[in-house]
Amino acid sequence: MKMDLALTLHLLAVAIWVGGMFFAYVALRPAAAHVLQGPFRLRLWNRVFAQFFPWVWLSIAALFATGYYIIFDIIGGFADTAIYIHLMHGLGIIMLLIFMHVFFAPYHKLSKAVRNEDWKTGAEALAQIRVLIAINLGIGIFTIVVAKLARFIL
Repeated sequence: MKMDLALTLHLLAVAIWVGGMFFAYVALRPAAAHVLQGPFRLRLWNRVFAQFFPWVWLSIAALFATGYYIIFDIIGGFADTAIYIHLMHGLGIIMLLIFMHVFFAPYHKLSKAVRNEDWKTGAEALAQIRVLIAINLGIGIFTIVVAKLARFIL
């Protein structure tokens, strides 16, 4: 039962984080670029990130808490885990580091630029965020594939 709850929370956190990036990147980004210009688009993204990033932090906490619970309390530690779990763990750490960079560098820069109506700096920060989210989205999708298929391959 504990394993079922841990896995459910783990999957919900993945759905929120990776699903949110997918929606933002493939649906909201092109729509906003098509409909909104300059300052309006930067204000929208600043607000979207302000709403989404707390959910990402919560998802990250849930992912690592449930992941370590499963590894240490259910499996018995890293020594007894399959290689694909090590791979998912490593990819999760990379995704965390990329997100932390986004949050503490370009997102901070974007928020400050929007407050100061410095649209050039804001556009540069948003461009950085876009690239890093694309990278994290790719890693996230790959990690999902690893989670589902790697036990059969590795």
